[in-house]
Amino acid sequence: MSKLPLVIVNPASAGGATQSAWPRLASDLRTHFGPFACAFTQTSGDAIRLAEEGARAGRALIIACGGDGTVSEVANGILRSGGETALGILPSGTGGDFRRTLKISKRTPAAAAILRDGKTRVIDVGRAIFQNSEGEEVERYFLGVASFGMSAEIIARVKEDGKSFLPKRSANVLGGKASFALATVRATLAAPRRRVKVKLDASPQRHITVAQICVANARYFGGGMNIAPDALLDDGKFDVIVIGDLGAARILATGYKLYLGTHTSLEQVHCIRTSRLTVSPANKDENIAIEIDGELLGHLPAEFQILPRALKVRCA
Repeated sequence: MSKLPLVIVNPASAGGATQSAWPRLASDLRTHFGPFACAFTQTSGDAIRLAEEGARAGRALIIACGGDGTVSEVANGILRSGGETALGILPSGTGGDFRRTLKISKRTPAAAAILRDGKTRVIDVGRAIFQNSEGEEVERYFLGVASFGMSAEIIARVKEDGKSFLPKRSANVLGGKASFALATVRATLAAPRRRVKVKLDASPQRHITVAQICVANARYFGGGMNIAPDALLDDGKFDVIVIGDLGAARILATGYKLYLGTHTSLEQVHCIRTSRLTVSPANKDENIAIEIDGELLGHLPAEFQILPRALKVRCA
């Protein structure tokens, strides 16, 4: 079997724009990177399976072409293989938050050059154990951020709204920030505050009321929000950002601080560093959705654990 680098393409990413853009992306990749093999996803979860198969077959580099959800699925497949395969990123999605952390350009020629000449870095990975929609306990690795509260409502609204207010060809350029900004306003006005039980490492369990909790391995989420400005990918810790019971007006008035990374100075925002935490609803009958790397995958209760230096990534 060929051991060429494998590109796993999600044609549905960027609001479906990746499908039509792929011939150009492929041409740029061949010019600035070299030969490669290619596989296309058809449904959610395909990238996990394709990446695991490719890693077990001995491919040294598997490249995710899509957004954060595609990158996360490819990483999950590599991690499930238990091998030494490195993850590469060819951006073509809505949010692009993980490639921001790695300083990978959204321009294909520049990203391809990083894939060819960049360094290989070993980073931490988060592991989440949570409940899926059928109430079964499942496991998922994540690279960027896992969260609940307003973020889950924002993701749901972005998925629902799609890019209907933008030309399809503009999805990569404007769709991420515009989609997330509009959804953030709507979610802030509609999302209820949550009462949850939180336990960090060996600390006693606490009951708190929150608008948002982010378990951050990387800095960005939500289409460019610098939610965890001090997060490092190789320090063996999560940065847990807790946004307390702020009113909607206060959140909207200070929302720009999320993009600047200055929100941590607000009185109701706290950053805690930990390697493990568990979260559950204070009311056991309440269904609190969680998002992982930009995808709605289940609900609380959940346990989050950092896995130090678990994944190789090609970066600048």
